[in-house]
Amino acid sequence: CGVLEDPTVAPPEEAYQITTNPKYAPDEPETVTINFEKGIPYGLNNELISPVELLEKLNVICGRNGIGRMDMIENRVVGIKSREIYEAPAAVILHKAHHELEKLILDKETFRYKQEVSNKVANLIYDGLWFSPLFEALTSFVDSTQENLTGEVKLELYKGNINILSRSSVFSLYNMNLATYTSEDTFDHKASEGFLKIYGLPYKTMSQIKMKKIGVM
Repeated sequence: CGVLEDPTVAPPEEAYQITTNPKYAPDEPETVTINFEKGIPYGLNNELISPVELLEKLNVICGRNGIGRMDMIENRVVGIKSREIYEAPAAVILHKAHHELEKLILDKETFRYKQEVSNKVANLIYDGLWFSPLFEALTSFVDSTQENLTGEVKLELYKGNINILSRSSVFSLYNMNLATYTSEDTFDHKASEGFLKIYGLPYKTMSQIKMKKIGVM
């Protein structure tokens, strides 16, 4: 059994080929902007770039900033657990930027359900079920959620960390007049009282029934 297969031992530094140890990454943060159209990344720092070149450049940029190292325990198809070491700098930052754009553009319920579907799709891919009917059905749903996913995300890279600096889109559902905590807030707070009564009614009813059963009421 090699050292990489032993989950009780830290992987040796030489196991990593394209990422810098975060401890030795640059002392100054580096900023990148990733542009998306319909969920597909197409630009880096507002410059049009091919998918392959985008991955190659992000691998270099993120790799030198200590981004993209993964040490995980996996469950193989046959049920055996394995310890795996990965380097995926470009994939990590693209996933984070894309996820952030989805939070800005998708409505709450679609966003939440999309996360569940994404996990299932990932498991189907891992299990090699690319051509299953379920995979086809779920990816059709995912594609529909990406129709308005156009915009850009600005990120800061620093010693293994990725911080979101800004995100913007013409399809953004964020309304500053509704979200602000200042006196310019246009949200009608008087509507909250009735909403909360209706929203909590099923749980209030269940609580009353439970209290009756234990003799409190």
